[in-house]
Amino acid sequence: MTGNALSPHVLIEEGSRAASYDGITPEEARAETSTRFTAVVGSLDAGTLEFPVPGSGRTAVRLAALQTVAEEDLCLARLVEGHVDALAILAELGGPSPRAGQRWGVWAAEPPGATLEASRDGDGWTLSGVKPYCSGARSCTHALVTARTAEGRRLFAVTVDPGGCVPVEGTWQALGMAGSDTPDVRFDRVPGVAVGATDAYVRRPGFQHGGIGVAACWYGGAVAIARPLRRAAAQRSDPHADAHLGAVDIQLHAAAAVLRQAAAEIDEDPTDDTGGARARSLRVRAFVESVCTEVLTRVGRATGAAPLCHDLRHARNVADLTVYLRQHHGERDLAELGALLARPRDSR
Repeated sequence: MTGNALSPHVLIEEGSRAASYDGITPEEARAETSTRFTAVVGSLDAGTLEFPVPGSGRTAVRLAALQTVAEEDLCLARLVEGHVDALAILAELGGPSPRAGQRWGVWAAEPPGATLEASRDGDGWTLSGVKPYCSGARSCTHALVTARTAEGRRLFAVTVDPGGCVPVEGTWQALGMAGSDTPDVRFDRVPGVAVGATDAYVRRPGFQHGGIGVAACWYGGAVAIARPLRRAAAQRSDPHADAHLGAVDIQLHAAAAVLRQAAAEIDEDPTDDTGGARARSLRVRAFVESVCTEVLTRVGRATGAAPLCHDLRHARNVADLTVYLRQHHGERDLAELGALLARPRDSR
């Protein structure tokens, strides 16, 4: 998956030459990622960088661009993926038009526990409560946020005002993906603009297409993690390292092919008239997650502790991908796919 995906690579290098990977505290990682995120969004606004919307006939270019960003920095990819996903959602559901300089996130996680409620306030809405896992909480200027209403779950566009959207201290302790800055955020009567009808966020075809964009980010992280193994195998002949490299290459090649096929299928049926989008998303995400898991295992077994102890970029890649992959729902998603295949009528 190459081609136009080279432009994000160039941008990241030019936009962050002053940044180094010497700082590994959460605050340093967060500041570094925020700076690079701002640079990427600036290039998007200027038209020098492009992430075509899913189903535009150029979905493969979008996935390749996400992959390339992830190869450079998974934390940055998490924020960039959220921003371009938000732009696609706003276009699909007819939300407010984003403006230059705005950095968007999509805050839609709904684990058990904390709840964000939206209530009508005159002709508009206000949001109050706690929203978990808000990536880019201190970097985003705007966000699309899911919240509970009396009618059900709805999506809202909000301005991330430091006075009304306050990160909850201590809720993002991760070392992996530290730079993604994904704490819980407390909302205090924050004005919101409803985007789409009740449950429109999850019912739209783009919800499934967007999930494959996340898988492209995972894949990019796995490509980066495989590099120390490739370098080690090139430096000296070792049949065990060669075997691991061969196995890793097969897995990455297969994952790339699956992503290309998914992109083609999305472009052939962008509005999901055939009803295959959910199964496709579940298959692609599960397969790419399994590939990434095998790459992590094989590279670790083949290279030992050395790159984890002496190559800070590799150590961060491993930690970041390990956390990022947990966005996949594992056996729950496999069970959903199995039920969808076995009893399709029950899944409508």
